[in-house]
Amino acid sequence: MGTNKTYNLIIADSQFLVVETLRSLIEKDEKYVLAGIAGTHEELLKILTKTSIGLLITDIATIDYDGLDDLKAIKEKYPNLVMLILTNSLNKADFSSLSRLGIKNIIYKNVDRDELFSAIEATLKCKKFYSEEIIDAFLETGESKFGVEETKNMTVSEIEIVKMIANGLTTKEIASKRNISHHTVNTHRKNIFRKLEVTNASELIILAIKSGWIDNIEYYI
Repeated sequence: MGTNKTYNLIIADSQFLVVETLRSLIEKDEKYVLAGIAGTHEELLKILTKTSIGLLITDIATIDYDGLDDLKAIKEKYPNLVMLILTNSLNKADFSSLSRLGIKNIIYKNVDRDELFSAIEATLKCKKFYSEEIIDAFLETGESKFGVEETKNMTVSEIEIVKMIANGLTTKEIASKRNISHHTVNTHRKNIFRKLEVTNASELIILAIKSGWIDNIEYYI
């Protein structure tokens, strides 16, 4: 008898093609159960009365939310529900407001399948995830995304490796510059991601800039 855990996913979006694409992708993956599809705020609330645990994938622009207050109310009423924002565009004000609400999982609708499922998995694990294109939105908010408590345990060597990763160096190049083995670099990388609670290079670069470890650089994702 199988013991693999499955997760409830709810879609709240009024764009037909987006919804049908998501439905098709989700229904092909046996890890997930499509628990409901809503085209309006009212429909979403009805679904949540029956299914309040899982992941909500929603677009704040295509559902008739009364601003972000409705999302805040949903978060407060259903604390076991996590949210992934799927959007065509995002302005600074909404980005900042979502961050203040604790919603730090945002992707654009032009993501490919792999990035979509990476975002879903990260969100279910309560890890931050943003589309690569949202990096600019991060940098322009002028808000510090990471507090001192999240970076104080970093060693000098780890910070240097973060700088090298941000500058696009490969594992082999970092090993050569640091005069250490490939394996050691990979170990450092895993420890860095674990300590800073990041899931990809995009988040690492943003953190490095916000922490003042790197300046105006040409970064590679």
